[in-house]
Amino acid sequence: MAGASKAVADSRANLPFVYRQYSAEQLKQVLYKMYLIRRFEEGAEESYMRGLIHGTMHLSIGQEASAMGICMPLGEDDQITSTHRGHGHCIAKGAEVKRMFAEFFGKTTGYCKGRGGSMHIADVAKGNLGANGIVGGGIPIAVGAALSSKMMKTGKVVVSFFGDGANNEGAFHEALNMAAVWKLPVIFVCENNGYGMSTSTARSTAVKNIADRAAAYSMPGVIVNGNIFSEVAEASYKAVERARAGEGPTLIESKTYRHRGHSKSDRNRYRTKEEIEDWMSNRDPITLFENELREFGFIDDKGIEAIRNGVAQEIADGIEFAKASPSPDVSETGNYVYTEQA
Repeated sequence: MAGASKAVADSRANLPFVYRQYSAEQLKQVLYKMYLIRRFEEGAEESYMRGLIHGTMHLSIGQEASAMGICMPLGEDDQITSTHRGHGHCIAKGAEVKRMFAEFFGKTTGYCKGRGGSMHIADVAKGNLGANGIVGGGIPIAVGAALSSKMMKTGKVVVSFFGDGANNEGAFHEALNMAAVWKLPVIFVCENNGYGMSTSTARSTAVKNIADRAAAYSMPGVIVNGNIFSEVAEASYKAVERARAGEGPTLIESKTYRHRGHSKSDRNRYRTKEEIEDWMSNRDPITLFENELREFGFIDDKGIEAIRNGVAQEIADGIEFAKASPSPDVSETGNYVYTEQA
């Protein structure tokens, strides 16, 4: 038996980091959540098309490995700030899809009582300090949370998600500089999907890689393939360990791609159909992760099918929960919006 155990250990030693660090059950849960993120957004998109959801939304379909990989090493007490394209971050940090659907539907059972909608979901109990409709708006908030963690000695690590468009905002540079000066426990995660709205990073950003800008603020700059879960999770793990050890911030550039347009009003005239199809067919993060799990013996086709069925049921139940939930009363319009006077 000892020889068999050693053989298993030796075989695992050659696998990518996450397959040595995490159990089969943990990795299956990652796949479940990656499917949950995608099916949630597809369900939200369908509900929008049927007139059940109003306004707009920004979908992260195609970026699931980035959200899950970054959040994998985080504990429940650790915190994140998110973006207008933040549904995946919410779910990766532990949000319930039924309450997210309720928020989309403008119902009182939503995370923000139906007042926030797609771009402003927050779940402070799970460490999600909130999505932000302002480009780069969450970055200085994360630095503030990290400063609080350091001063109060809570041990919390803070992750700030932002898109490639935010790296040219002044807040990005100010926040990175301050975090580096004070060696704050914060991780800056740029999800570079190639386009800030309709403008490519090649046309908007002077440096080839956004992670190159880390050198100006004396912190590590790490580039990962954002569609390969194992790469993202390993980079996040190292950055979290560095932050917890008091060594300061890290900038991670997760190179990924959104399958949908910038928002529901985007007609995709700045990208070719061939480009989109290539990413969807050959670099889909869920397919890539499934293939690795199969190859390394962590799951079989039956297990994958069970995950898909479980996710489908959770999504269907979540939509029904949102439909059945009460709408806010007009007399309560100002509640949860303004601070009540003593």
